[in-house]
Amino acid sequence: MRLEQLLPDELLSRFRSRAAGYDERNEFFHEDLQELKGAGYLRLFAAEDDGGMGFGLRQVAAAQRRLATAAPATALAVNMHLVWTGVARLLTERGDDSLHYVLQEAVAGEVFAFGNSEAGNDSVLFDSSTVAEPRADGSYGFTGTKIFTSLSPAWTRLGIFGKDSTGAEPALVHAFITRDAPGYSIGNDWDTLGMRASQSNTTVLSGVVASADRVFRKLPVGPSSDPLIFAIFACFETLLAAVYTGIGERALQLGVAAAHRRKSQKNGGRAYSQDPDIRWKIAAAAIAMDGLYPQLEATARNVDDQAELGNQWFPQLVGLKVRATETAREVVDLAIRVSGGGTYFAGNELGRLYRDVLAGMFHPSDDESAHSTVANAWLGPLEG
Repeated sequence: MRLEQLLPDELLSRFRSRAAGYDERNEFFHEDLQELKGAGYLRLFAAEDDGGMGFGLRQVAAAQRRLATAAPATALAVNMHLVWTGVARLLTERGDDSLHYVLQEAVAGEVFAFGNSEAGNDSVLFDSSTVAEPRADGSYGFTGTKIFTSLSPAWTRLGIFGKDSTGAEPALVHAFITRDAPGYSIGNDWDTLGMRASQSNTTVLSGVVASADRVFRKLPVGPSSDPLIFAIFACFETLLAAVYTGIGERALQLGVAAAHRRKSQKNGGRAYSQDPDIRWKIAAAAIAMDGLYPQLEATARNVDDQAELGNQWFPQLVGLKVRATETAREVVDLAIRVSGGGTYFAGNELGRLYRDVLAGMFHPSDDESAHSTVANAWLGPLEG
C-alpha cells in the first residue's frame, strides 16, 4: 500500500485541522486515534498472514514522517505503540517469538504504550528505580513511578520494567500490564509547552501485577547484548527521528508559503521570495532537510535488512535521533524568521511546531549520552 493511500491528503487535512484545538485545550487526540485505527495504522508491523499490513521499519518510518507533517503530537504518541509492535516484528524476524502476541493483539485492537522512563534515571534501559517483586506463581508486582507515559488515556497494554533485587544478582524484569489491572494510577499532570495532545502523563505503579505469561525478559543490570535492547533502541530512535523529520518538512513548507505570500513595502510590494536574505534562509533549511531524508531511510533500511554494522549500530541510531531533532529545531527556527511576527500569536501552526520541536531534546538518547556512545565506538571507553 502506498503512503498516499494509507494517509491520504484529506485524512491529513482533518488531522491538521484538529491539531490546533487539541493543543489549545490540552486534550488527547481521540478522533485522530479512531481514524488511525480504522485505517489499520496500529497494525502496520503485523504480517499480512496475521491480519496486518506487513510493513517494515523503513515503510513505517516514512508513514510517521508523513503523519507528523499534519499532527506531530499524534504521531509522537502513536510512536509508542509502533515501537512495541516494531520490537515484536524485529524479534520475530530474528527467530525470537517471545513477543509475537504483541502483533496479534495489535491486530485485535489493543493499544500498547511505554512505561519505562523514570525521573533521574539516566541509565535508561540499563537500570531501574522501580521495584519488581517476584511472586510464587512467576508473576511480578511493580512499584515505582514512570514519567512521559504517552497514550495515557488510551493504552490497553503498558510495557514496564523494574529491578528484582531478591536474587544473588539483581535482574531487570520486563513485562506488560493490562489497563484493567489494579495497583496503578495515572496522573493528570500533562500541562506542557508542546506535544500537548500526546497526554504523556505520569503513571504511579503501586504493586501492580504482571502475570507470569506477560513477563517476557529478565536481564542483568547494565549494558546488554540481548536482542530486545537492540530492537527497542532501533525502533525507538528511528521512529522518533521520523516524527521530527516530519516536523522539519512541514516547517519548510510553511516557510516557503510565507515567503511567497508576504510582501515587502520597502521593495515596492515584491514578494519576500525575491529577497536575497529570505532566499538564503529557505535554502539553508532545504539543505539541512535534504541531508536528513536519506539518513532516515538508510538507517531504517539497514534495520530491515539486518545489516552487519557491529559496534557502529548504536552510534548510527543515536546519531540519527540527534541529527533529526536538532535539524528540525534549526529548520523550524529558520521558517519562523522567514514568516515574521505572525508566528508569535497563539494558534499559529509554526508557533506550535516551535513548541513541539523542543521536546526532541528530552527523548533518549539525549545529546550528552549520544555523543558518549559515538565517542566510545570510535575511541574506545574512557580509561581508569
